[in-house]
Amino acid sequence: MALTAGPGVLPAGEPRATGIMDNSFFVEEAYNQEPGVVQHITTGNYQVDRAAGPDVQLWHLAFTQEWPIHGQDHQLSYTLPYLFRREQGRWIDGWGDIMIHYRRQVWLSPDRYTALAPRASVILPTGDADRDLGEETVGAEFNLPFSTLLGENAFLHANAGLTALPDAASARDRDLVHYTLAAALNYALHRDLHVLLEWVGLWEHGLNAAGQRRHEWISWISPGIRCALNPSENMQVVFGLAAPVGLTGSAPDYGVFLYLSVEHRLWRPR
Repeated sequence: MALTAGPGVLPAGEPRATGIMDNSFFVEEAYNQEPGVVQHITTGNYQVDRAAGPDVQLWHLAFTQEWPIHGQDHQLSYTLPYLFRREQGRWIDGWGDIMIHYRRQVWLSPDRYTALAPRASVILPTGDADRDLGEETVGAEFNLPFSTLLGENAFLHANAGLTALPDAASARDRDLVHYTLAAALNYALHRDLHVLLEWVGLWEHGLNAAGQRRHEWISWISPGIRCALNPSENMQVVFGLAAPVGLTGSAPDYGVFLYLSVEHRLWRPR
C-alpha cells in the first residue's frame, strides 16, 4: 500500500523503503488501506515446541482480508484461522476462533510516514475447544500499532496490545488476559526486496497443572525477507519468508513462517 499512489506505484523522489510498506509478518503496521485498495493476506506458521512434548508440531494457517471504509480513516477486516496440531503421533485439525477487526487511522504524517492506528477486534468462538482449537468464548483484542520511516531505507514498527478472553476453555472457564509488546525493523535492500527483524513478547495469563493462576513470559525473534512483484500500477504481490526462534523456555523452539499478500485496486475514489 502506497500512501500516495496505490499498490505497485512508487512516485519519483519517494524513499526506497516505501516500495513495500504494509507487509510485516508478526508486527502490525499503522497504515490503513487507502480508498479503493483491498488486501488479501495468506500466512502459514509452522512451529516445533519441544517443551510441550517431543512430538508436538503445529501449523497455523490464516487468511486475512482488509477493506477501506469511507476513505483511509476507517478499515474493516477479518481473519480466518485453520490449525493443524500433531501430538502423540496423531494430527488434529480444524477451524480456530475467527476474528473481526476495526481500525481507525488517527494519525498519518505523509512527509515521514509516521502513523498511529488503534485496532479493536472481536474474537468469535468458532474453534472446537474440546480439540484445543478454540476458547469457546467471545473475546476481544486491542492493539496500538505505531509506524515511522527511518531515513530513506528503513521502517520502524511498534505494537502494544492486550487480549481478553472471559470464561476461557483453556483456563477452565476462568478469565484470561494476555499482554503483548512487539517491534520490527524493516530495511530496503532494493525497492522491491526488504529484510526484516521482528521481536514479539507475550505476557500470558493462564493456569498451572494445579489449577492455580500463573503468568508466563513468551518471547521470540524472527529474521525474515520479503519480495514484491508489481504486475501493474493497480496491483502488488508480496512473498515473504521468516524463521522465528524462541527466546524463552515457554516459546516454541523454532519455526518457519510463509507469507503471501495480493493487494489491488477495486475502484477509484471520486
